[in-house]
Amino acid sequence: MTEYDLVVKNVRVVTDEHDEPADADIAVAGGRIAAVAPGIDAAGAREVVDGGGKLAFPGVVDAHQHWGIYNPLEQDAAAESRACAQGGVTSALTYMRTGQYYLNKGGPYAEFFPEVLERAGGRAHVDYAFHLAPMSKGHIAEIPSLVREHGVTSFKVFMFYGSHGLHGRSSDQSSFLMTPEGERYDYAHFEFVMRGIQAAREEFPEIADQISLSLHCETAEIMTAYTQLVEEAGELTGLAAYSASRPQHSEGLAVSIASYLAHETGLPTVNLLHLSSRKAVDAAVRMSRAFPHIDFRREVTVGHLLADIDTAHGLGGKVNPPLRPREDVEALWEYVLDGTVDWIVSDHACCREELKFGKPEDDVFLAKSGFGGAEYLLPGMVTEGVRRGLPLGRIAALTSWNPAQRFGLPTKGRLVAGFDADIALVDPDETWTVRAEDSESAQEYTPFEGFELTARVTDTFLRGSRVLTEGKITGEPGGSYLHRPTGS
Repeated sequence: MTEYDLVVKNVRVVTDEHDEPADADIAVAGGRIAAVAPGIDAAGAREVVDGGGKLAFPGVVDAHQHWGIYNPLEQDAAAESRACAQGGVTSALTYMRTGQYYLNKGGPYAEFFPEVLERAGGRAHVDYAFHLAPMSKGHIAEIPSLVREHGVTSFKVFMFYGSHGLHGRSSDQSSFLMTPEGERYDYAHFEFVMRGIQAAREEFPEIADQISLSLHCETAEIMTAYTQLVEEAGELTGLAAYSASRPQHSEGLAVSIASYLAHETGLPTVNLLHLSSRKAVDAAVRMSRAFPHIDFRREVTVGHLLADIDTAHGLGGKVNPPLRPREDVEALWEYVLDGTVDWIVSDHACCREELKFGKPEDDVFLAKSGFGGAEYLLPGMVTEGVRRGLPLGRIAALTSWNPAQRFGLPTKGRLVAGFDADIALVDPDETWTVRAEDSESAQEYTPFEGFELTARVTDTFLRGSRVLTEGKITGEPGGSYLHRPTGS
């Protein structure tokens, strides 16, 4: 008889390998899955959990979060990782950069990143990793050491930051970004970031496919001009005004520019982040056809799939790129269903009320950008995906397997023997109403307020330890930093 640390009995196991779930038990030993099969003998197990026929998803690998952007990193690592557990997220990949927000300092990553790791350490309830943004020439030179010493294999470019602010127009981006005097954050810098990442891929050929660049694709000049047009016309307000001020073709143009630069620099591993519109995804598809040698991956957020400019609850729905009209939401679902989209994320960025809303509070251009949503990621995808005919196995691929493979997490994203025992139990028949007050996040509002979901995460396990029990956070923070690629 084999002794297990945990056996989860009577579940329907969801895997990216099959559209439909399979009845089975899951045995765990030493933090890894030991067996997945019907009728596992649990007599010698230290803990037995009756899954009650619920769906067992691989823990979500949420490849796009922002811890520490509006709150101290140590606070977000604690509170927002609790919200992650509520949404079945067991691995949070969060973006980090120098400059204003985050740690509010510049300088080399050799000095900056150890402080990041220290501030987050010992506080998270889920595993976590960081994507880093090279903001200066010096940062580009540091890419190989970041890969070698810290296991950072993914990097980011914010294409609009050079001459447009995080929340709207900006005339002084150099001080905002804290870049060295005389340096510009522009297309030339993006090119050299790509060359630096490609050089790192050549230096580390054994993990080259897991070293990638992610891009926030919006075009500063288009957005600045359209913001002026929208404000001068005065015909639109709220989220409709913000969407019009950052128009869909701004995304498409940025995607096209980024793609050509990838072609020019020979960088084949490119991730196009949070595509929010038909025009953005259409541009991404066109670029894939134009440059078939580039392995583009296309990301969409659960927020852009669940809410639009009319259904989101107030200005709390301000985010970059913006929530869009309903026709773009429907277009995104078309691309999800036909396999064009590679993964779904939350883009979780906790922004508390006192900071989120400007004065006057009804001016969308004064509100801060971003909101939380990790706690609704898997419930939202199961709710809306099932309604639209998206197989459960595809949801597992979109939320776990695909991002785990891209971002150097070979032991995450699938419920099979040898993988980390990261498990999310989902009741697919529980209807509930989203209320911000029920979230573990420090954010006091949600753009999804009042939305009705028909699936709920009841229990979440991180490497075999239960961090969410019947909807409540349990246990001390046990999340670990993921030095990528993680060991097999």
